[in-house]
Amino acid sequence: MTKRAYQYRFYPTPEQAELLARTFGCVRSVYNRILRWRTDAFFKERQKVGYTQASARLTAIKKLPELAFLNEVSSVPLQQCLRHQQAAFKNFFEGRAKYPAFKKKRHR
Repeated sequence: MTKRAYQYRFYPTPEQAELLARTFGCVRSVYNRILRWRTDAFFKERQKVGYTQASARLTAIKKLPELAFLNEVSSVPLQQCLRHQQAAFKNFFEGRAKYPAFKKKRHR
């Protein structure tokens, strides 16, 4: 059996593009906030933070009034960025990668 792959170009409508941009911004914000929290916990208190604690922290962050915009996007990408961060920390502690870096706002 031969495997085939197809590529499709995605042309979002202006509403979809705005929602995607908002979602990517929220994911970057959550990733950086949780990374800062985990880094502080490790270097100041010498404790490792796992995925379940990070997920609980995300729930607490979403309840803050100044971060209410996180509730406007789907929770699935926000949780997925925590899983990616957990994998990055696992690779770091096993010596396969560098310490996870903060995400920057790049070109569109």
